[in-house]
Amino acid sequence: MDEPVRTALYPAHVRWNGNMVDFHGFELPIWYSSMLEEHHATRTNAGLFDVSHMGSFRFKGEGVAKWLDSMGTQRASKFSSGRCGYTHFLDSEGTIIDDMIFAIVSETEILGVPNASMVPIMWKWMNDHLPSDGSITIEDLSPDTCILALQGPSSPEICEAVLGIENVVGHFRWQQIKPNELGIEGWIQGTGYTGERGFEIFIPNNQAETLWEGLLSTQSDSGIVPVGLGARDTLRMEKGYLLSGQDFSWDGLGEKTPEPFPQGFLIRGTIETNVPFGLDLEHEFLGKQKMIERGNSGAKWRGMRVLDKGPFPRTGSPVYKDDSTDSPIGWITSGGPSPTLGRVGIGIGYLQDVEEGDSVIIAPNPKRRLRAEVVRMPFL
Repeated sequence: MDEPVRTALYPAHVRWNGNMVDFHGFELPIWYSSMLEEHHATRTNAGLFDVSHMGSFRFKGEGVAKWLDSMGTQRASKFSSGRCGYTHFLDSEGTIIDDMIFAIVSETEILGVPNASMVPIMWKWMNDHLPSDGSITIEDLSPDTCILALQGPSSPEICEAVLGIENVVGHFRWQQIKPNELGIEGWIQGTGYTGERGFEIFIPNNQAETLWEGLLSTQSDSGIVPVGLGARDTLRMEKGYLLSGQDFSWDGLGEKTPEPFPQGFLIRGTIETNVPFGLDLEHEFLGKQKMIERGNSGAKWRGMRVLDKGPFPRTGSPVYKDDSTDSPIGWITSGGPSPTLGRVGIGIGYLQDVEEGDSVIIAPNPKRRLRAEVVRMPFL
């Protein structure tokens, strides 16, 4: 069995007392102080994340945006230079292979961030669908690129203090990093996975520790803390963000559906995920018609807020229409306590034929059933 990959920030994680775990083949911190403390710090001040396990692709060539249009659910060609967007990539059956944030650099260059475990899958898929004339090329920048995510309401002030006001980009904006006192190079974009104001900063591996320590050096003034995978998950869940491999999976991976989900339960199209962004039906793209057909099934990814006290909903918890039936209308794909809401139980999952405001029953274990309300996400 291969040893997990260590990012360029591994020495920094050890210095900051990170509790390291194997996450999809990468050795990353699950927490430093506690998941709860790191969650609250990100919501109230700022958190710093190592997300270098994520990939980084560069797409180049004349007509690159139009090509990306044909591949993804979002119409990249409507975005101007310096803007970022979100898209899904579907197979011919209309089911999601992966989702991705992209940034428009110019008319001939786009940058994209595939999910960690999907980097080799997406590399092959996208190369297999390049124009035959060689007009578009893809470069995998992942091995040489470190990605730091600075997230939270204090992040603009921290970014300004460390990298200069010229590098404080707006929400879903992109730019090359301009000259700064630390000599940091690369690019920065106003994106992230917490729902807070923040930045994702893409830099050469050999500059990673310099930037990490520089950002954390503001701790006494800003309240910034390093954050591990645990709080990253609770933060994204409160905002209702999909997690690749957990909230959707691709049948092409040939993996068995995890118990207790019915076979194929996590194989979904974009309409089924109920994501209010990243889908533009005004253009043609791979898998579009099949995705629309799948979307008519009545199943949608819904948020649920637990009304009773008891065990928290977890991945795989069945959901029932009412307490008088033993036939589930769906299952929780992501669930747990919401730290920001005072540890109220929340869950997200694919439910059949329910609407916002409906009451449902969640069974976190065979002995307990809890009342919950179907709510619009985000939960906050």
